[in-house]
Amino acid sequence: MFAQVRTLQSPTGATLGWRHWPASEAPQGILLISHGLAEHSGRYARFAEAMARHGFHVYAHDHRGHGESRTSDALLGQFARHGGVEKVIADLRMVREMAVANHPGLPVVLFGHSMGGLIALNAAETDPELYDALAVWNSNFRPGLAGRGAQAILAIERMLKGSDVPSPLLSKLTFGAWSKAIAVRKTDFDWLSRDASEVAKYIADPLCGFDASVSLWIDVFAFAFAGARTDRLARLPAKLPVHLVGGSADPSTVNGDAIRWLGQRMRARGMADVTVTIYPGMRHETLNEIGRETATEDFAAWCLQAIGSKRRVGERI
Repeated sequence: MFAQVRTLQSPTGATLGWRHWPASEAPQGILLISHGLAEHSGRYARFAEAMARHGFHVYAHDHRGHGESRTSDALLGQFARHGGVEKVIADLRMVREMAVANHPGLPVVLFGHSMGGLIALNAAETDPELYDALAVWNSNFRPGLAGRGAQAILAIERMLKGSDVPSPLLSKLTFGAWSKAIAVRKTDFDWLSRDASEVAKYIADPLCGFDASVSLWIDVFAFAFAGARTDRLARLPAKLPVHLVGGSADPSTVNGDAIRWLGQRMRARGMADVTVTIYPGMRHETLNEIGRETATEDFAAWCLQAIGSKRRVGERI
């Protein structure tokens, strides 16, 4: 199902590129997709089409500095010169408001992959009343001492070079290190998936794989360190359904350990409905991995169960 890119003016000043896949069955809910670093919402078409077949109106937008979104205070690979964290969350809030206005009465599921998962959890903690269920896939909220070291490096780079230039060093410490973790590889992006055709699509996509700016990395680490803090998790409703997914061969989440850790943190905080799944052998992009069909169907079943008691009478198709 082709989803045309449309634009939406955000109160933050950004012109957001966004896509909509309408529910092909009786509408059950709204699914908002928050994409990852150095990619864009168009890469989620297959997943969105599958969720639309399960009765979800799917909305996905390009974050600032990514894809088709444009703003005067950010270049490609940059959220914003200042206040990027707050602006990204505000943009997501605006997309949600549009989706709810288009389909009143339907529960809202927020889904995020990788950097998008960092954004999704922080957005849910900022506006806990806006989301009926939350999915965080392939995200690392436990950067630890290495993350603190990265923040120190970024502070020095910002002082010496500015914040709107790429950070090659951080790319080597993240993407580069994750690539080297794959013993047998043909490309620098094999850490994304075992499916060579999907890796080739990523490499060939001019809107993917760019070097993130110093300021974008600073914002990404701010999301990572904030999201799993006890005081932040305490903002989430104890009964909020949460779906956490990782891959056992994903170097960016320490082979899924970071996902398990987040689940433990949430349960220790008293959250009663947290599902954790680590798919054997999968690398970073679960939705583009071998076995993605199973992961998608598992997620659809979880979504329908999670919003079952919250479904309300919405529009008819």
